[in-house]
Amino acid sequence: MSAVVVGVDDSEDSLRAVEWAAGEAGRRRQPLQILHAFIWPLLGVPLGRAPGAPPEGGLRHAAERILATALARAHAVAPDVEVTTSLPEGEPVTALLHRSRQAGLLVVGSRGLGEVGGLLLGSVGARLGAEAACPVVVVRGPVTPPGPVVVGIADRGESEAVLTFAFAHAARTTNALILAHVGDEGSASGSRSPLPERDLARWQERFPTVTIDQETLTGQPDKALMHAASQASLLVVGSHHRHELSALMHGSVSQAVLHHATCPVAIIQIHP
Repeated sequence: MSAVVVGVDDSEDSLRAVEWAAGEAGRRRQPLQILHAFIWPLLGVPLGRAPGAPPEGGLRHAAERILATALARAHAVAPDVEVTTSLPEGEPVTALLHRSRQAGLLVVGSRGLGEVGGLLLGSVGARLGAEAACPVVVVRGPVTPPGPVVVGIADRGESEAVLTFAFAHAARTTNALILAHVGDEGSASGSRSPLPERDLARWQERFPTVTIDQETLTGQPDKALMHAASQASLLVVGSHHRHELSALMHGSVSQAVLHHATCPVAIIQIHP
């Protein structure tokens, strides 16, 4: 069974990500894996406590405390979920990308995990969103925000994977779903709906409990989508880029909302 994997460090943002991931693992009825990448052994840094320091001192004990704190937070949110912890030696992004190959979902906080702020310098969440082998959720804002699930659709034939993820999450959380058509800035698409009636009926039959609304956005795509999702519980977007630099160079909407949205953001890779 695939698991929900969440990366943690010593930041409160990563603990909020643990809470979100634990809740999602419970809704999916999947196990949760909490991962903290331990890079210090690779740098030759002493891991034990310094002379005269308390018994619980040292970098390894600090890493173990991070995992213990995250484990307790996960159990508090979802006591029935099977939770394991992992302390791989390596750089955080590399460890998480490796784990994404077997995961059903990868979750991180919006800051932390060694992230350096700014679009040009990149971030953990941005690189994972561009390169992970499974869907990625970057937890921004409240862990359990009210409101609908919003999915950005750039093309009517976008991707089954993006819509499946959004509909399934809306069904699990009993939230309404807004299909937001994201056209090019200045395009005359105001009269179009994101999905034709035939396709809409197919999705409604597949997910009969989900209330569906459609909205055509105007203006700059990333700003319009973030405005549409200002009261959302989750924003779902697709990404055509396999590398963060490519996404930034081509003005990726998914990367823009990842850095500025006010709710959790799910990024689903779209393969040609």
